[in-house]
Amino acid sequence: MISPWDRWYTTSCCLCCHVRTGTIILGVWYMLINAVVLLILLSALNDPVQYHYHLTSAELGTDFDVMDDANMCIAAAISLLMILICGMATYGAYKQHAAWIIPFFCYQVFDFALNTLVAISVVVYPNTVQDYLQQLPGTFPYKEDIMSTNNVCLVFAVLVFVGCILAFKAYLIACVWNCYRYVSGRGSTEVLVYVTTNDTAVLLPPYEEAIAIPPKEPPPQYVPA
Repeated sequence: MISPWDRWYTTSCCLCCHVRTGTIILGVWYMLINAVVLLILLSALNDPVQYHYHLTSAELGTDFDVMDDANMCIAAAISLLMILICGMATYGAYKQHAAWIIPFFCYQVFDFALNTLVAISVVVYPNTVQDYLQQLPGTFPYKEDIMSTNNVCLVFAVLVFVGCILAFKAYLIACVWNCYRYVSGRGSTEVLVYVTTNDTAVLLPPYEEAIAIPPKEPPPQYVPA
């Protein structure tokens, strides 16, 4: 009987590229995003006056809380950690080290769980969507039109949007998991071949002795009676 893990196992992703290539591209993409976020946070820490001005200006509204230096340092540390995790996944997929891919896979599962909790909270507390819209600044595009929409339709649209995101994240998780299985499977095969080769070299006689066939004795001469 085929297990569910083996049934969904494949070595290709996005219908064209290998799971190793897909994992490398995904790791580089995440590294670029987190590098941009880290650059913005470091720029804000370097010039706090301009940063606070942009957040507290009347164009953005007054409902948003200004991040202090401690929270920004924490956010910068998280971005740096994410760059390290994504770099490990990229290196592990490129050099075929399965253990280096595990932290990135765990991050993907954690992020998927958080987004699932968001979807559940929208279903359980549908009024949170309206509360979130009220906190948006007055200059937000189409704010009044969105708030005037029926609450059921609004919740349904949010659930469809979150569902599409969850489906896409689940597909990426499956790609990284298949890459981990592929790399770990190749490592196990190489170790098995190495051990088998060594055992064969110990158990079998040397090659020269193995191919040296002793000459056959001639049949006895026929002696007439």
